[in-house]
Amino acid sequence: MADDDPHRWLEDIAGEAALAWVRERNAETFAELTQSADFAALRTQIREVLDADDRIPYPVTRGKHLYNFWRDAAHPRGLWRRTTLASYRDAAPDWEVVLDVDALAASEGENWVWHGARVLRPDYQLALVELSRGGADASVVREFDLVAKSFVDDGFFLPEAKSTVSWIDEDRVYVGTDFGEGSLTASGYPRVVREWRRGTPLDDAVPVFEGEPDDVSVGAYHDPTEGFARDFVRRSVDFYRSELYLRTPAGLVRVDVPDDAHASVHRDWLLIATRSAWAVGESVYPAGALLAADFDAFLAGRRELEVLFEPDEHTSLDYHAWTRNHLIVVTLRDVKSQITVLTPTAAGWTRAPLADLPDTSSASICDTNPDVDDEYYLNVSGYTQPASLYRGDVGEQPEILRQAPAFFPADGHAVSQHFAVSDDGTRVPYFVVGTGGPGPTLLYGYGGFEVSLTPGYSGTVGRAWLARGGTYVVANIRGGGEYGPNWHQSALRENRPRAYEDFAAVARDLVGRGITTPARLGIEGGSNGGLLMGVMLTRYPELFGAVVCSVPLLDMRRYHQLLAGASWVAEYGDPDDPADWAFLREYSPYQNVHPDRRYPPTLVTTSTRDDRVHPGHARKMVARLRELGHDVRYYENIEGGHGGAADNEQLAHKLALTYEFLWRTLGTGPAAAE
Repeated sequence: MADDDPHRWLEDIAGEAALAWVRERNAETFAELTQSADFAALRTQIREVLDADDRIPYPVTRGKHLYNFWRDAAHPRGLWRRTTLASYRDAAPDWEVVLDVDALAASEGENWVWHGARVLRPDYQLALVELSRGGADASVVREFDLVAKSFVDDGFFLPEAKSTVSWIDEDRVYVGTDFGEGSLTASGYPRVVREWRRGTPLDDAVPVFEGEPDDVSVGAYHDPTEGFARDFVRRSVDFYRSELYLRTPAGLVRVDVPDDAHASVHRDWLLIATRSAWAVGESVYPAGALLAADFDAFLAGRRELEVLFEPDEHTSLDYHAWTRNHLIVVTLRDVKSQITVLTPTAAGWTRAPLADLPDTSSASICDTNPDVDDEYYLNVSGYTQPASLYRGDVGEQPEILRQAPAFFPADGHAVSQHFAVSDDGTRVPYFVVGTGGPGPTLLYGYGGFEVSLTPGYSGTVGRAWLARGGTYVVANIRGGGEYGPNWHQSALRENRPRAYEDFAAVARDLVGRGITTPARLGIEGGSNGGLLMGVMLTRYPELFGAVVCSVPLLDMRRYHQLLAGASWVAEYGDPDDPADWAFLREYSPYQNVHPDRRYPPTLVTTSTRDDRVHPGHARKMVARLRELGHDVRYYENIEGGHGGAADNEQLAHKLALTYEFLWRTLGTGPAAAE
């Protein structure tokens, strides 16, 4: 397709003509998918899961309170609320409402969506609340008094922008926002960070650091840990390279680690997670390792590094979290969680299991309180195992605080892991959940940005798909982080097709094992996973019976010029570089739709308020497919941001559309009659 794109007018996000086109497509999709009693029942069942009163209210500790943000049918925009640990242990905790977002939206005539709050340590009496209009990434920031439970008159305030803001003390914050021309990067994030004092104009805030226009973003933060108070500046050069600086009275001091490593500081310790091999003296540390050093000694030039974790062909570092005195390290062994506690002592680091926990496929640390103690909150679950929330102190057996309800019968649904062989011989893991018989199968994938897809319970998937007889599959393809940085980097830029070959290999393996047939195999993915779906549609259409493509990147010729797209050049390549465009054009879905190929039925969804991945990707792809006579339907939610929905009602509707389409196409529709 030539650069003079005939559908480029659909990139006009709120343009009258473009929105008229959106309304027409939505009406067609509604007429096709929403008129039956089955759709209404499905939407109700999904909404019951999303709004269930007995869901786990996941807490975070802030001083003497446990805070939680909660949405349900009566509070679709949500309640920010708090209680005490003693009350949380009760079956029905006594929740104190701090902020009612529904009431706020009604009183101010705004469609506010909660985007979180940054609470000032260590007193936890002030917060910087972020509110988004319709779910976009851009937020309004407003100072909030947690004692009075009200916004602060003449407090810190930032108008709508993709801002970064964090506390220094009760009278100062670090802020990066849209200060005017030249203050944002090409990706639309802050290029300039300043120190802003209460009661002074934002324009008078003191400059701290300026990045380059082609950087992704810059930001600064203050660590108020008693005895270790420090200020840091981080410059994100691209999605995977960054620079960390210590701010001192004499100026900024670079923390001299490789720019593709991630460095963090806690009390005495500097932790370094490597993304590539790092030679230090006579030692070479591999990609995917976790290293520790005394922070002050490292800044002074000493390079005494201790290896806390080193990967192997089956095991990778997932993440780590500090308590007051211990480091909790979560690793993945063939995509299953393992948790270890590492403790610095005068004799070196010791290690031990976190606790005697039941076997589980996935475990995640929800919260710790490293300023104060060794408390942690841990969530464990599996594909058929509803979540359990544990609270413990390192060294003691944890207690179960909450258990999530079961939303579908797990009996008869087995979970198994298999390995497909990709085109270059790489073994690619995937999980299968189902009854074992051949039938409608939904295959999910992502494969990008070093994101790992680990097992976890989904009441929505269970009710809408598994309980109705479907099989659910998750593919852990390259581009993700399941086996560490090398697994991700092996599908970067010109090697991107390896991720697509992996996904196709899983699809073939499912058919080869008798789990499904091509006509009854549906696929789903969003964002980068939406790009994956677009490539599967245009490059491997014969492998699938249905495609669901959500908030996708699809036009790789222009992605870097649309909203936050410039921040992903390190992942995909630069279309303006002829050498990069040479490999991008080979798979870019929008440029590879052809009139003479038969494509499976497709549903494309997005959000008008997605200010991360431009809705023009989805709009233009659907327009191109339609003009060539292919079987495609479209749904664009006005609100929702990159998540595609701003509340549970919108989310239930979007999910019901997805599963109704899949069941009609794969379960009882013409495609099932093979």
